[in-house]
Amino acid sequence: MLEEPENNEDETPEEASGAEGAEPAGSAPADPGPAGAAPADEEQLSPKERRRRERSLHSDAKPQRSVEERTAERAAVRAKKAAERRRWRKSSREKRRAGGPREATTPAPLHGPTGRRRERQGIVVSDRGDKTITVRIEVQRAHRTYGKVVRSSSTLQVHDEANDANAGDTVRVVESRPVSRHKRWRLVEILERAR
Repeated sequence: MLEEPENNEDETPEEASGAEGAEPAGSAPADPGPAGAAPADEEQLSPKERRRRERSLHSDAKPQRSVEERTAERAAVRAKKAAERRRWRKSSREKRRAGGPREATTPAPLHGPTGRRRERQGIVVSDRGDKTITVRIEVQRAHRTYGKVVRSSSTLQVHDEANDANAGDTVRVVESRPVSRHKRWRLVEILERAR
């Protein structure tokens, strides 16, 4: 036995339809929007226009300026930066002048010694050539990045005018003009004789 729902005569037809078409529980009622406009109006607005309206609601928004005002403000900022640049250039010029007059630099001569010659110390590994010895230079230094001690060696052909050095001697050599195809060093002294 089903009972039919009673129609309350006290309710108006709009209230009755509102009760029947009530939203499900948990959903929020439609928000009219920040500008008080209907949601249908906001859907028709472009995203750019919507953002512009939202920004206009903030209280800290600056008033719109005319083109002339913006141009004048830009010119003032540029003038301020230009004055700072002039001030900096002037101070840097004065600092350069305070260093004293610059001496005219003479160019380095094209030929001849221009600096100290390199010196190396090493052990003679061969003395078979006439007036020539082969010297092994051993270098050990810390790696730039990792700090590990890296050992390396290289050999030099050295001019020995008196054929004085023998294999196993510790010698000091200095850089010189090219004596032959491979010899660019000459013997300075024998530091320690081989036993």
